[in-house]
Amino acid sequence: MVVEKLSGTMDLHRELLKLGVDGGGVRILEDKGEVHLIRIRDLHVGAANILKQDALSIGADLAVPKGTVTASIPRVTALLIATERQLQQLVQKEKAQPFGLKQLSVELESFCRRKHDDTISVMGILNANEDSFYHASRFQGSQAIMRIETMLQEGADIIDLGGVSSRPGSVAISAEEELSRVRPIIDALYDQRFYEKTRLSLDSYEPIVVSYALERGFTLINDITGLANDEVARLCGSYGATAVIMHMQGIPQTMQENPVYTSVLHDVELFFRERIEKAESYGIKEIILDCGIGFGKRLEENCALITHQSHFLRLGKKLLVGASRKSIINAISPSQSDERLGGTLAIHLKAIEEGASIVRVHDVKEHIQAINVWKALRG
Repeated sequence: MVVEKLSGTMDLHRELLKLGVDGGGVRILEDKGEVHLIRIRDLHVGAANILKQDALSIGADLAVPKGTVTASIPRVTALLIATERQLQQLVQKEKAQPFGLKQLSVELESFCRRKHDDTISVMGILNANEDSFYHASRFQGSQAIMRIETMLQEGADIIDLGGVSSRPGSVAISAEEELSRVRPIIDALYDQRFYEKTRLSLDSYEPIVVSYALERGFTLINDITGLANDEVARLCGSYGATAVIMHMQGIPQTMQENPVYTSVLHDVELFFRERIEKAESYGIKEIILDCGIGFGKRLEENCALITHQSHFLRLGKKLLVGASRKSIINAISPSQSDERLGGTLAIHLKAIEEGASIVRVHDVKEHIQAINVWKALRG
């Protein structure tokens, strides 16, 4: 007899198939192998006690603070621990319960079976400005085209072109100045039909720049304002472009002065829901969500958004994370931007593990290698 303890992050579905488990058994056992940890804030104490008993009755559990059983505190924060199957059962139980549990059942149901896309895309960054925080991402003219060709050879799935720095404290420029920076590169990409080789993304929120790019083969708009401008939303809809909706508190010039959140996961989700509704009202079919690491967030919020990416899978959209060489790494391990590749890879692999399917990076080759090794280690 040989006994071996396996990793909880392995590909359980594949392992079960290797064992020869039949199809129905795979589904049942896979459900048991997936554990949900769901924090519930501001829960009525009566609801907490009912939910606790219902959870225990099906083999799940609810962690509650002292005083819950005696109802000495009116509202509590609780942590639900349940497998996929148990969560599905609990959803049905709570649909008929009082104290707001019927509404909670709707919330819990949104977390059921939210598997993320196994396809991971790498978005390569190219900046056409001289003040981006990472000097090695700045290119102009023929050098920009050469850099794009290199990133494609290294395995990039998307090229993201930007002409304005959005680092904390950056200086705003006019839309005309932005267009003058990116126009030569957009024209060269169009003339050489790069739109047939890869997906071209524009990092901009200015309508005249967005329009120019969409007319010349770009199919993705990476908007750090999350479609704040109605005209950008209209352009994306009319051209059938994909919109990346990013969350940012404040504006780049002041966003890091005093960011405040009630609950960063909840606050960012509310923003996403509002902007998804707006995007869809303008006819935008494909939407990608980016929680905006470093955009109006302290270290605590940045870490929470990376660690708990899976929270946003309930919205049914692809998730993008862009933490490449950002100052969050310096806050954890002091370093200059050209010394942060290791930290970048650690953040992006964690984000992928938690549900992100697109990473926006300066270092394409290294990310392709890291992702391939990560996939192999998961089986």
